[in-house]
Amino acid sequence: MSAIKESVDIARRPEDVFSYVTDPSHLPEWQESAVSVRPVGDAPLGVGSRVVVTRRIGRREMAMTMEVTEMDQPRSWRADGVDGPVRAHLRGTIEPLADGERSRLTMSLDFESHGMGKLLVPLVIRPHVRKEMPEDELTLKRLLEGGA
Repeated sequence: MSAIKESVDIARRPEDVFSYVTDPSHLPEWQESAVSVRPVGDAPLGVGSRVVVTRRIGRREMAMTMEVTEMDQPRSWRADGVDGPVRAHLRGTIEPLADGERSRLTMSLDFESHGMGKLLVPLVIRPHVRKEMPEDELTLKRLLEGGA
């Protein structure tokens, strides 16, 4: 299956967008399904860093460990799930607009499934993400642009 891809234009500089969107502690602020985020270890965020993200999907909470596998500040990053039946693969890019005063954030999300994940991904996870991801990007836009 192909990745789910969404873009949003934000009236903030790429550096500002990158700094906020790649800080895992902000995930519950702009992603509806993100319940909590816990860093693994105390090293600063960078390639090799891991966080455990707990998400609410329907009535269940699922924890998954994500590892930062690429980071090219302020242009792009990648994080990959490393455990569990559903492993997300996220690629984010930020391109400057209007001489760097605005940004276009594009996120592409795909999934690898194992065991019961082979049923969960097409029946539950993908439909949930297709609905939530555009809403999450609009929430992020409102937060970064200072809206209520």
